[in-house]
Amino acid sequence: MKATITKQCMGDRNCNKLCPEVFEYDEDQLLSIVKFNNIPNEYKALVRQAAAECGADAIEIIED
Repeated sequence: MKATITKQCMGDRNCNKLCPEVFEYDEDQLLSIVKFNNIPNEYKALVRQAAAECGADAIEIIED
């Protein structure tokens, strides 16, 4: 599974709060970034939840 943040990110940091192990906030770009190329198994459910709860629909998930 891969996850990316699109330019639609509003920078509300909800994904960072939900799963800081995967999502990080970039203060320079004012948006979240994904720390991994491939999401570790133990975080997949939280990443899916973050994508579902993202108000801007800015988290795209590509399943393997």
